[in-house]
Amino acid sequence: MIRTIREGLAHIGHFHTAGNPGRKDFDDTQELNYAGICKAIAATSFDLYVAHEFTPKGDAIEALRTAYKVCDVA
Repeated sequence: MIRTIREGLAHIGHFHTAGNPGRKDFDDTQELNYAGICKAIAATSFDLYVAHEFTPKGDAIEALRTAYKVCDVA
């Protein structure tokens, strides 16, 4: 995933996050490591948008808070 992002960055206008499989919350059942992915994106010249696009399993606000924390590289 990270190598593909680096190689194709010039062609990417925005990123969408979602758990895989199932497009659900980020947790330890998911295949993608968004903390690592977002750190890799932050290490590039990308300065556009990263959007959270998933269907929460429970409370939507809490799921969004968690997704934000996972992707926060500041």
